[in-house]
Amino acid sequence: MKKINLAITGCLGRMGQHLIKSSKNKKDFKIVALTESKIIKKKIAGLNLELNNVNAFKKANVIVDFTVPKCTLQVLKIALKLKKRVVIGTTGFSKKEENLIKKFSRKIPILKAGNMSLGVNLLMYLTEIASKSLSNNFLAKVYEVHHKYKKDHPSGTALMLGKGIADGKNKNLYNLMGKKYLNKKTFPYGKRINFNSIRKGNVIGEHEVRFSSGKETVILNHESFDRALYSEGALSACKWLMKKKAGLYSMRDLLNFK
Repeated sequence: MKKINLAITGCLGRMGQHLIKSSKNKKDFKIVALTESKIIKKKIAGLNLELNNVNAFKKANVIVDFTVPKCTLQVLKIALKLKKRVVIGTTGFSKKEENLIKKFSRKIPILKAGNMSLGVNLLMYLTEIASKSLSNNFLAKVYEVHHKYKKDHPSGTALMLGKGIADGKNKNLYNLMGKKYLNKKTFPYGKRINFNSIRKGNVIGEHEVRFSSGKETVILNHESFDRALYSEGALSACKWLMKKKAGLYSMRDLLNFK
C-alpha cells in the first residue's frame, strides 16, 4: 500500500508532537512537511521546519491542522490552491469562521472535529439521543476540565456536546448558547445551555453532560487518560478522508453513526 504523505502544522505544539510520534509508529504514513508560525533552525523527524506556504504542502496528500483559527484559515487557503485534503482539530472558531470553513469544503475534502476520540464522539451521539428522548422539562448543561495551558473555553469538545444537545431538539446551537463560566465550583442550569470550563494542572480532558428535570438527573461523561488517542484518531481521519470527495465531514461520518 502506498504511504499517505502528511504535512503537520503547529508541529511544536502538544498535538503536533503527538501526531509526529503516532505517525512515525504507523506504516501507512510518511511525514513530508512540518510547519510552525515562526522558523526555528531545528530538525524534527529529519525535516527542517517551514512556514505555511505552497512549497511546504505541495508533496502532501493530507494536511493535519491542530493550531489556532487564524492559522487554520491560512492553511485552508493554501490547501484550496493545491487541492489538498485537510483534517482540522483546531477549536475556538467563531460563527463567521465556521461558515468560511464550509465554503472551503465545497472545493476540497475537509474533516473537522473538536475531538478525534472514538469515546468522545460516541458521547456526543448518546447526548443527542438523550436530548431527543427527554422532554423539554429537562434542562441541560455541560462541564469540562482541561490543562491550565488551554486557552479557549468552552473547549471544542464541550461545544460538540452542546451541539449534540441542540441537534436532539432540532435547534441551532448558537440560538441555545447560555452563559460561559470559567473555573466555577458550581454553575446553574438555565433555559439555554450553560457551560463551565475548569483549567488546572495537566488534565488531558474530562467532559460531562447533565440533564435535569428537578426530580431526576441523567449524567453522561467521558475522561481521557492518554493524548495519543487524539493523534491516532486524527490519523484514522486522514486515512478515511483519502477516499472522499469535496465536503465537510466529521468523526461521526467516519464512525458511521446514524
